[in-house]
Amino acid sequence: MDSSEFTSVSTRAYSNRTETSEKGSYMKLRFLGGARTVTGSCFYLEKGKKKILVDCGMYQGHNADDINRREFEFVPSEIDCLFLTHSHIDHIGLVPKLGKEGFKGKIITTSAAADIAEFMLYDSAHIQESDTEWYNMKALRSGKELIQPLYMSRDVDRILPLLERKNYGRIETLCEGIKYRFINAGHILGSSTLELWCEDGSREKKIVFSGDIGKKDNPIVNDPSFVEETDYLVVESTYGNRNHKSMKDSVNELISIIKSTFINGGNVIIPAFALGRTQDILFILNRLVKENRLFRINVYIDSPLAEKISKVYAAHPEYFDEEAKKLFNIESTDAIRIHFTRRVEDSMALNKIKREAIIIASSGMCEGGRIRHHLKHNLWRKESSIIFVGFQAQGTLGRQIVDGDKVVEVFGEKIAVRAGIHTLGGFSAHADQTELLEWISKFKNNPEIFIVHGEEQVSLDFQSLINEKFKCKTRVPVKGEEFEI
Repeated sequence: MDSSEFTSVSTRAYSNRTETSEKGSYMKLRFLGGARTVTGSCFYLEKGKKKILVDCGMYQGHNADDINRREFEFVPSEIDCLFLTHSHIDHIGLVPKLGKEGFKGKIITTSAAADIAEFMLYDSAHIQESDTEWYNMKALRSGKELIQPLYMSRDVDRILPLLERKNYGRIETLCEGIKYRFINAGHILGSSTLELWCEDGSREKKIVFSGDIGKKDNPIVNDPSFVEETDYLVVESTYGNRNHKSMKDSVNELISIIKSTFINGGNVIIPAFALGRTQDILFILNRLVKENRLFRINVYIDSPLAEKISKVYAAHPEYFDEEAKKLFNIESTDAIRIHFTRRVEDSMALNKIKREAIIIASSGMCEGGRIRHHLKHNLWRKESSIIFVGFQAQGTLGRQIVDGDKVVEVFGEKIAVRAGIHTLGGFSAHADQTELLEWISKFKNNPEIFIVHGEEQVSLDFQSLINEKFKCKTRVPVKGEEFEI
């Protein structure tokens, strides 16, 4: 890959070493989440007396609630600053809990990510409240102990004033001896790679947190920027063991699935995260109809959150690539027919539609939300199709279906899996193995690399591949592991 395929970022701040009189300073990096797993990203950096977090995500998958309720492995009130790389729940989902337990520091992210975080966190709080209410009703009948929500809407109220909005590309001073910069990660709207420069005695050390790196040619946002130099790199590895189908192939397959499903008299059900994937799919479907590659179709977005997030997208065209600036339209009338279902009654009414509907609903891993209702009504129908367009973590309902389980449990009921099951990797918002390696290859020096945000074997396989291709020291940290750097 030549440099034209990613946006280059200058290294002047890296090369500008600064003398300091601070003797005996040290830095510690601790991996508290996203270590040998994809979810729950959280990294703790201690520099002298400064304590910094990068992301504070919610764990998703098996035993998620128990894991998310555990005490933090630090004192929240002692954290000076929290950087957010982007606003997916596996990166921001425990921020209200952090505030509930005493955090009062800065929360720094991009403008778009901050706007999105507000909707995402209120939605998450609502889920915590409603799930707890449902659990406690059952607990009362069975004599079990009642529980409290992990956090509530008032906890979101508490942390929102702490948000500080920053732009891409500008070097900012956090405090004496620490500078930072966000650059475009190309993953979703407002997603970032974080660069940190920390004075350490007579020199300056640099740490880069990749965040989630997007693939090239994502439908809406610009391609990821790359970094040329660092001492330490914390890099994601979600798809570190495989490559995606091309976008062209995935789009062609999408067209084929829709046409054949409608001919067979079924519906197309797409589990998709309200943030990022839903907007990408809408954009692609709209473009396909405009290009006469698909007939006008009814697309139902069964997620109030997705509607809100889509409006945030529309309000931030400065993050779009040139094609998206021309074509992005969430109120399309000349191509696909978009229907947002706001009320529960509207969502329930969709279950009466038996054919020629595309229903997009969250969650993307089928762990909750309205998608489970649509799976209950369509999984057993051989004429319908289920299309997965994102990563399915171990222990999730989505992963069970993708892995080929013939019967799954939805709302306590056994449902036969007879619908067509399709995985379209080309729609992923994550870079694949080749793109991750190309991103790493742009470093002109040989940084020490910490591999995170991947299932254990995937991260280990990716480590072996990096060791083969680059002269870098690599580690795959386990949760709780700490390094002095």
